[in-house]
Amino acid sequence: MRDTELYQQILGINTPWNVERVELVIADKRVDIHLTHKPEATWACPTCGKTMPLYDHSDQRSWRHLDTCQFQTFLHASVPRVECTEHGVGQVSAPWALPHGRFTALFERWIIDVLHETGTVSGAVALLGITWDEGWGVMDRAVKRGQKRKVAKVIEHLGVDEKAFRKGHSYVTVVCDIDKATVEHVADDRTSQSLGAYLGGLSQKQLWGIKAIAMDMWDPYFKAACEHIPLAEFRVVFDRFHIMKHMGEAVDKVRRQEHRELKAAGGKDAEKLTGTRYLWLSGEENVPPEKRARLRELVREVLRVGRAWAWKESLRDLWSYTTEGWARRFFSDWYAGAIRSRLEPVKKVARMLKSRLENIVSYCRYPITNGVAEGLNSKIMTIKRKACGFANREHFKTAIYFHCGGLSLYPEPSGGG
Repeated sequence: MRDTELYQQILGINTPWNVERVELVIADKRVDIHLTHKPEATWACPTCGKTMPLYDHSDQRSWRHLDTCQFQTFLHASVPRVECTEHGVGQVSAPWALPHGRFTALFERWIIDVLHETGTVSGAVALLGITWDEGWGVMDRAVKRGQKRKVAKVIEHLGVDEKAFRKGHSYVTVVCDIDKATVEHVADDRTSQSLGAYLGGLSQKQLWGIKAIAMDMWDPYFKAACEHIPLAEFRVVFDRFHIMKHMGEAVDKVRRQEHRELKAAGGKDAEKLTGTRYLWLSGEENVPPEKRARLRELVREVLRVGRAWAWKESLRDLWSYTTEGWARRFFSDWYAGAIRSRLEPVKKVARMLKSRLENIVSYCRYPITNGVAEGLNSKIMTIKRKACGFANREHFKTAIYFHCGGLSLYPEPSGGG
């Protein structure tokens, strides 16, 4: 088989296009494929699609294609232009590439795959032999393409969480579809407007279709939900992981204070709490087997941190109830004991939870958590770490959509072939 026929089939080039010649430049590890077309061919207007004869050609262009046995491969062609009576002179679509693209559609698909696998633009471009700007351009175009293709839908269960963009209280708000585990929206900051801008863009059908929305107890998020989502006061579920995080912080405050007191007193108990921070923060079942005996020993000691830890662990039972009545009864008993605990950090959290109880026991109606959002946050953190951070907030958002948005990213060629 001749080389032109081989590449005709490999590239999927169809009439009226054909491979005119193939040049192999071994010194440069490069293959150049020159395309031409039949003189009598007719072409479609790029705007209206009407078929008409050739007007003239644009200057010759080149497109990077998939490598041939580690040789960089380029297509070269002069693309025809037509003169439409309605739309004037225009360049027809090349069947192997997107308009104004520098890569063939197949090579751009491959770049997208490599970007996904490496997780960074720098890693992908090093493998592909393209520039950083070219790699980022593919990612940016893919996200815009995916967002344009996205069809409005009803999302029954939303999750809202914040993610640090950089140090210094610089955040983005991330809204996700809990059922599909995809990021739906990324907004600057963590204000009411951050969430409100997303909710305000939804139709009434979409807003009424939201059955529940999980979030932490951040007032601006709750305010935005109540302003836009019908009956939001019954549909917001304060996330149990964030609630338990508050309890964990209360336990740690008790531990730190008690540790300082023991060290100041000196004696054999001075170092009793040294290195125990993560024992108290972990759930009982998550404590490593080799450290459980140590935890049990500490709990038996007459320590304030042991009592705080017990209140934290007992609160977890709240989410085992399936009816609001029983959940309220449990919390009432738990609250009464926590308030009498003489542990100020525990009492402070207990009062906070009591003031927000309606949207905590709503878990009984809508058993959702922000676990999916936390999982996406872990993925986002990995993306950020691999990229060594993002200087540009918009680039950070684009990377989140690319890796976590569940978007249709691949390009489609302009025409057949």
